[in-house]
Amino acid sequence: MFVTMEDLLEKLKLLDYEEEALRRHNMRPLSRHYFALPTNPGEQFYMFCVLAAWLITKAGHPFEQPQEYDDPNATISSILSALRSFGRSVDFPPSKLKAGSGEQACYVLDCLAEEALKYTGFSWKRPAYPMEELEEEAIAEDDAELTLNKLEEDIAEEESDGEENFIDLNALKAQTYKSDMNNSTKQEEILESTTDAAEWNLEVERVLPQLKVTIRTDNKDWRIHIDQMHQHKDGIESALKETRGYLDKLQNEISRTLEKVSSREKYINNQLEHLVQEYRVAQAQLSEAKEKYQQGSGGVTERTRILSEITEVLEKVKQEMEEKGSSMTDGAPLVKIKQALTKLKQETVQMDIRIGVVEHTLLQSKLKEKSNMTRDMHATMIPETTIGAY
Repeated sequence: MFVTMEDLLEKLKLLDYEEEALRRHNMRPLSRHYFALPTNPGEQFYMFCVLAAWLITKAGHPFEQPQEYDDPNATISSILSALRSFGRSVDFPPSKLKAGSGEQACYVLDCLAEEALKYTGFSWKRPAYPMEELEEEAIAEDDAELTLNKLEEDIAEEESDGEENFIDLNALKAQTYKSDMNNSTKQEEILESTTDAAEWNLEVERVLPQLKVTIRTDNKDWRIHIDQMHQHKDGIESALKETRGYLDKLQNEISRTLEKVSSREKYINNQLEHLVQEYRVAQAQLSEAKEKYQQGSGGVTERTRILSEITEVLEKVKQEMEEKGSSMTDGAPLVKIKQALTKLKQETVQMDIRIGVVEHTLLQSKLKEKSNMTRDMHATMIPETTIGAY
């Protein structure tokens, strides 16, 4: 998970996420393990959604930028559907991404970053290492002290020079002979020394300290290692001579003890064979009893579940019966019915009174109309009789 997060951060830097994604939302750059460790779930989830939306858009699929107060389930489902559209597998529940951190969040962002790099045409190249110039180290050496390795090198060089001189000796015989013939005339001058003895002694005393060679021991030298090896070998041999007798004695005692243990073990096995058989039979019976117990416990759990369901149904029936019984024993509905009947009777009486008033009014109007009709008839018949008399 931490390695995936570091790879993701490198891919985001290649995509220039600081300029294109973070600066637009005024966010700080990510740390190396930002999505690997849970620190602030709300902030991490918002950062996860912002980077996922930006990477999906960067990969060529338009994606709406999520807001801070959007539904997290809808946002996660949109991100996962976009990830599946790239051909990536999602084998974890979406709720794992709500924390904004963890292995799943790093996996989703890493896949989206790879798709974005593919879409932009980025390709990994081999690293180009710069040529580093090696600085020459000046090593100050003391001319008065030499190590064994340096002394061996000097001896080897002198031997090689001696071999070269030996090879060139035959070639130079003629030259040396000629030089001896030419210098024979000057030998008389060389035989007499003109150097003062006191000055010679002073010069020898002055040069003598510089001619001393002190060999400094080096712990890495192979000669010291060989000496140490010989010393250790002698110590081991001397110690082995003393301890060999004790080791042989201890070996004999251990072998005798092992033989006794094996014989006792055989004797115990022979004596307790019938007990072992009984134990095996008891073990088999115990395993069968455990299997029966497991089966019986499974049946008990199933019957317990059925009993709980029946109990719930019984409680509901009891509750309904109590409600009906309370409604049957309660006199409030009867009182309401009586009040309604008295009210109906009062209304009936009032309606009867109104009907009687209306009938009386109708009768009076009919009588009045009949009297008016008879009066009009009498008024029309009197003039005709008078006219007939005349």
